[in-house]
Amino acid sequence: MPIHLEIITAERVVFSDDVDQINAPTKDGRIGILPRHMPLLTILDVGELDIIKNGETTPFAVTGGFMEVLPNRVTILADSADRADEIDEARAEAARKRAEELLSGQQSDRDIKIAEAELRKALVQLKVAGIQRLRKPR
Repeated sequence: MPIHLEIITAERVVFSDDVDQINAPTKDGRIGILPRHMPLLTILDVGELDIIKNGETTPFAVTGGFMEVLPNRVTILADSADRADEIDEARAEAARKRAEELLSGQQSDRDIKIAEAELRKALVQLKVAGIQRLRKPR
């Protein structure tokens, strides 16, 4: 018995399908969701979101948001969510370098927070893209 998952950002519906399990990064740590999970509303953290269906894991890079869990449905409202095969590694690497350069200079508190957020996003995108690359058959 699968559980229906929807991942939604302000721009689009990123994912909508029945899955067997969801492993998500929350502010309190990683959490695993199976069908008939107890109701839950939680804040997502920056990190890797894994979706498992038919024994196959699909990783996503998420950068915060909310997750509502009901016994037969999970809705994720994410600040951003990128499937591993959608991530442009060169672009993510350039964003990482740009954010690190910003952090090394003297900036306002606001600029530092923005650069830190951009750095976390770039790092999780690179991690998820690397996982996908390692899983591809050669």
